[in-house]
Amino acid sequence: MLGQVLALVGVLVAGGLLVSILVMLGVRARWPLAVDLLRRFSRLFNPLQMRSAGRPGAYASVVHHRGRTSGRPYATPVGAVMTEDGFVIALPYGSRAHWVRNVLASGSATIDHDGRTYPVERPEVIPLEEVADRFSPSDQRSHRMFRVDQCLRVRRVETEGAGVRAGGASRDDGGLGIPVGTGPG
Repeated sequence: MLGQVLALVGVLVAGGLLVSILVMLGVRARWPLAVDLLRRFSRLFNPLQMRSAGRPGAYASVVHHRGRTSGRPYATPVGAVMTEDGFVIALPYGSRAHWVRNVLASGSATIDHDGRTYPVERPEVIPLEEVADRFSPSDQRSHRMFRVDQCLRVRRVETEGAGVRAGGASRDDGGLGIPVGTGPG
């Protein structure tokens, strides 16, 4: 009996490793099925990541944006890196991700980063190589491994409220593709 359990565990581990390798190779080759599979898999962890995203010391920031057609508010965890005039965000799933399309369509968003909230505007998709040195060495290795070649650049809106402490009232309800509000937007 123990031998059968160990054999089953071995098959499951080998199968998981094989699927992981195939997905990584598929993402590197930009196969839509592999990119979509990885994107859907990462959605499982977004609600967990949203618990700390945007707070001081957290890896992830939060982009607050509105749906292009619905106008509903959404919150998406991202790896935003602050620059002199705004933020850059690597796009591992490319510029077709819904949150990216929403921000580009509206021309603005709000980013919770390191415990502060920043309104941003003038989004543009640029080659990652233009700002690669802004990312940590670990992030740069991941970008190379998965062949991430685009990022979103946004500029901070200089207003009196820019950089105010993040309130976090809707933080726990958001996630990639998950509406923040419950009523009509």
